[in-house]
Amino acid sequence: MYLTRFRFNTARPETRRLLSSPHRLHGAVNMAFPDPPAREGGGPRVLWRLDQAPAGRVDLFVSSPSQPDLTHLVEQAGWPSLSGKGWSTFSYGEFLDALRQGDTWAFRLTANPVHHIRRDVDAPGAPTKRAAHVTPRHQIGWLLKHQERAGFTVLRRPVEGSSATADMDYEVIVHDRAPMRFGKPSGGGAVAARAGRGQKGRATAAPDVRFTRVTFDGRLEITDLTAFRRTLTHGLGKAKAYGCGLMTLAPVR
Repeated sequence: MYLTRFRFNTARPETRRLLSSPHRLHGAVNMAFPDPPAREGGGPRVLWRLDQAPAGRVDLFVSSPSQPDLTHLVEQAGWPSLSGKGWSTFSYGEFLDALRQGDTWAFRLTANPVHHIRRDVDAPGAPTKRAAHVTPRHQIGWLLKHQERAGFTVLRRPVEGSSATADMDYEVIVHDRAPMRFGKPSGGGAVAARAGRGQKGRATAAPDVRFTRVTFDGRLEITDLTAFRRTLTHGLGKAKAYGCGLMTLAPVR
């Protein structure tokens, strides 16, 4: 496993184009690997995340089973004239092997918190549909609901009195909440264009992709080492192809 960080040059037009479309950025990440990354099966998958930093800095983090080559991103959206590769990669596997149950870490996770609601609330057997959690309270509730299965527990903070709500008892905050909506091609190349044309010769547009992307910052304790390593390498939640699911760790200060 490898963890890679790439810094975008936000003054370049191609950077703005990539950052405006998770679908385009998904394609750019996939192009970093000679063979298309596997999306099915039981092995680790490619995960990525955008991090906003002070002074308008934007970093791309990529977790991957094989080492990526981001030369194309440097040429299109980085600083190709500077010395060095333009990105940094380290062996993530060594870090994962060193984790221990009971360890505490600061974490960051960008995710797509969702739940399922019935289309017809008056019909108990009616089909359900996926819907986004839109408030910080429900988004934190989503994380707490998944923590045990994911191999960790979010640390509780000391609370004086009983005025705080249950979700505020935890050392976690939600930020960068953003509803995402973008179109994507219905298929690849001219074949898909021909197949998607109606009788009058007009291409049939694919439905827009919609989801809510949020970032959690907090502190956790590892409770199940095997499950937690799987969370770090397989991702947590939905919309992994579009920049959700990647959790990274940092020492607790």
